[in-house]
Amino acid sequence: MDREIHEIAPVFDTHSKIMILGSFPSVKSREGKFFYHHPQNRFWKVLAGILKCEVPDTISEKREMLLNHGIAVWDVVASCEIEGSSDSSIKNVIPNDLERVLSKADIAQIYTNGATASRLYKKYCYGKIHMEDIKLPSTSPANASYSLEKLMDAWKIICETL
Repeated sequence: MDREIHEIAPVFDTHSKIMILGSFPSVKSREGKFFYHHPQNRFWKVLAGILKCEVPDTISEKREMLLNHGIAVWDVVASCEIEGSSDSSIKNVIPNDLERVLSKADIAQIYTNGATASRLYKKYCYGKIHMEDIKLPSTSPANASYSLEKLMDAWKIICETL
């Protein structure tokens, strides 16, 4: 198992109202140097659907969509041992310092993308920042039990905070 380091900077600005946390970037995201880079991950389709905008294609368009809607994105884990992209294999976690975002943006709510992100957030971050997360179903292609429509239905809760 290889030790991997998270090298993707968080996306946020002072106008960010919510933060969406994943667990750790997939192999494709690490290669592409941006969040949810695997073409089968439904993150960008879900967000575009609930925000009623075009699905962004480029990293620049993705960043613009997030910032224009007050959304910060990052991951719980700064480094870990992981096999490929398997969340279930994550071990020896060093968490990201979420204060890097929280000290500069007025984040009203943290949402976690999937059960592993939520579990890791509760274990490594909650005790420091004392902000409850709202666990959303994972947009990963591994979460085959959720259709795109079912994901959008669950994820539309973020619009209440925006």
